[in-house]
Amino acid sequence: MQIPSLAEIKRELSYLDEKELREFIIELSKFSRDNKAYLFFKLYGRDQPGLYVQMVQEDLELEFQNARGEHSYYAKKSAQKIRRKMNKLLKLSKDKADQLEVLLFFCERMKEYGFLRHSNTVIENLYRSQLSKAEKILSGLHEDLQFDYQGRIEELA
Repeated sequence: MQIPSLAEIKRELSYLDEKELREFIIELSKFSRDNKAYLFFKLYGRDQPGLYVQMVQEDLELEFQNARGEHSYYAKKSAQKIRRKMNKLLKLSKDKADQLEVLLFFCERMKEYGFLRHSNTVIENLYRSQLSKAEKILSGLHEDLQFDYQGRIEELA
């Protein structure tokens, strides 16, 4: 089965009226939880700009509280699981400042919950890679925002 290009899909969507478009969007949101989450953040994010960051931080905080960090093996597996969830949630926002905020939150919680006390190279590499991802995003932001976040990154490094 050959899937048409995005340009062809856009062209076909332009021929539909508002009611049909609304029905397509509702059907798309039923297919996966990711589609529904993306739609939710797009609709409600316009009125409440901090909603995305707040909800993602609450979700990650719950994951950190439920994580098993007493042993190096379980800490590694828990950190990898939380990172996968965070990466999935990062795809829902195109705003670099929001992505940076979530990455810094993740790194702060890794330190706070004691994941770094284990001398596990996987955990340390995971932490450093997320921190370097945050630094890369920071370099693309406006100078004022760079100044605001630079202290937090230096504290984590």
